[in-house]
Amino acid sequence: MRYFWTFFWAFLLVEMLTYVVSSMTGSAFNFQLGAILGVIVTILVYVISALIPNEPAQKH
Repeated sequence: MRYFWTFFWAFLLVEMLTYVVSSMTGSAFNFQLGAILGVIVTILVYVISALIPNEPAQKH
């Protein structure tokens, strides 16, 4: 279930970002570009979360 929600929020936030940036530049909104970037961001989040260690930090 966490994978679904990660994809959902990443997809939604990237679509909003695509809309805002296209509005600011004066170009047309491209849903397909936002969808592709949303999938890429979701995969990057999964990879980064797999690389971060789960163990607690040692006290120095």
